[in-house]
Amino acid sequence: MRLKKLISQCRKQDREAQEKLYREYADKLFVLCLKYAGNYEEAKDILQDGFIKIFQNIAQFRGKGTFEGWMTRIMINTALKKYQNRSVFLSIEEEWVEEPEIEDDAELLSLNVLIDLVQELPERYRLVFNLYSLDGYSHKEIAEMLNITEGTSKSNLARARMKLKEKIEDHRTKNLKPVYVEK
Repeated sequence: MRLKKLISQCRKQDREAQEKLYREYADKLFVLCLKYAGNYEEAKDILQDGFIKIFQNIAQFRGKGTFEGWMTRIMINTALKKYQNRSVFLSIEEEWVEEPEIEDDAELLSLNVLIDLVQELPERYRLVFNLYSLDGYSHKEIAEMLNITEGTSKSNLARARMKLKEKIEDHRTKNLKPVYVEK
């Protein structure tokens, strides 16, 4: 019930309610923005732009689905718009790229390291990887969202996974601690 009242107040441009809504969801949505951004500063910009859109369009929320899901969609669209005007996608015909297997061993990467590695991916790979692997969109949906072909989406995902595998292996290699044996 508290959320409905907060939404209602935000529809009336109540600054205090907007601040409460922001404080309630900013951290969670910032993590989402980090997935799509190339760096921390871009993520902050996406979050700011996304909240502006949320407050401008809050009257359009009709209660179908969750409010958090509605806001998430706005944040993802805001992030994608940032890259729409850039020609980051290479148009690829139905080219098959073998997807790598990433070894699952006892040494797990921290979430921060994994986010950093994903952020290092080229934009075209990062966007498709996040939409498909982390947010569960189909290649058809991704193709429509990014104005690319399904083949390009599939190819960019495969290449993202290969690059990510290389980055993970490189990170593990750099962080191996030498073992010294006393004689």
